[in-house]
Amino acid sequence: MKAPRFWQAPRPTLLARALQPLGAVYGAATLRKMHRARADCGAPVICVGNYTAGGAGKTPAAIYVAQLLLARGKNVFFLSRGYGGRGGPPLRVDPARHTAADVGDEPLLLARIAPVIVCADRLAGARAAVAQGAGVIVMDDGLQSGGIAHALTLAVIDGGAGFGNGLCVPAGPLRAPLDAQRAHVSAEIVIGAGRAPPPAPGLPRFQGRLLADPDAASALKGVRVLAFAGIGRPEKFFVTLEEAGAQIIGRAGFADHHTYTPRDLAGLRARAKDQGLELITTEKDASRLPQNWLADSGAHVLPVQLVIDNNDALDAMILAAGGA
Repeated sequence: MKAPRFWQAPRPTLLARALQPLGAVYGAATLRKMHRARADCGAPVICVGNYTAGGAGKTPAAIYVAQLLLARGKNVFFLSRGYGGRGGPPLRVDPARHTAADVGDEPLLLARIAPVIVCADRLAGARAAVAQGAGVIVMDDGLQSGGIAHALTLAVIDGGAGFGNGLCVPAGPLRAPLDAQRAHVSAEIVIGAGRAPPPAPGLPRFQGRLLADPDAASALKGVRVLAFAGIGRPEKFFVTLEEAGAQIIGRAGFADHHTYTPRDLAGLRARAKDQGLELITTEKDASRLPQNWLADSGAHVLPVQLVIDNNDALDAMILAAGGA
C-alpha cells in the first residue's frame, strides 16, 4: 500500500481525527500481541523492526547487523515473515528457485548475505533456523509480533518521515502508541535527516544514512535517469541517487512491494526512450521484475548500504547480544 498523505500532516486532519477511534483499537490490539509471553528459541535473536507501517530501512539495518556478526565468525540466519505472511511450515529461501511472489522481495535480498527462513509463525521459523545450525538469528521486522524472546531489539526510524501525525493506523502511521512500543526497544537507528522527533530519555539512538555503492555511484555521475521505485517511501531512493551524482529527470514512485505489470514496464521503457534517459531502480524492486527485463531494457540497479555515524557503541551492543 501507499501511505496516505494525511498521515504526514504536521497535525491530525479532520479525516485522521475521524479515524482515531479505529486507530486506538488497532493500537491496543497490537500492544496485546507485543505483551505475549516470549519463548526462547535456542539462539539469540536480534530483532530489527520499526514503529510505523511501511518501510523505514529495516532491511539495510538487518544486513548491517548480520555482516557485523558474520565478520566475527557467527553462523547467522535471517528470519522473515515474508511479504503477505504466507502460512505453512518454515521455508528456507533458495534464490535460484524462489521468486518474490513465493517468499517476498526482502528475503531474496537477505539470502545474498546469509541463509533465510521464511515463516508466518516467527517462533517456529526461529526454531527451524536453530535446527539448521543458526548461531544467531537476525529478525527482519517483528517488533510488534511478541511470542519470541529477543536478545536485542532495534527500532529503525525513517528520518525523513518521522512518526507523521503521531496517530495509529488507519488514522496515522504508528502501529501502536509510541511510548508503549519504546518500552520494548533496546536502541533506535534513525536513517536520514529530517523529521525524527527527539529520542526518549535513556533510550540510545544512533544516526545512519544510506550510501550508494561506490562503483555504481561512480558510473552514474552526470547520467540523466528515469528513477523508479516501489518501496515504503520512494523519495529516499531518489535522494540517495541524487547524492550519488545522477541527474534525475524523471521519477516514478509506486506502492511498497508493488507488482510490476506489463503495462507498467512498457510505460517506463517508452518514457525513458522518448526522453533519452537511463532507467534505474532499487535492488528490492529488481527482485520483483521479470527475469531478463533489466538486461533487455538496459536498466540499472543501485545497491546501497547503511552507514552508522559513531557506530562503536551500537556495534558493541550487537556483538554482545550475538555472543561475539
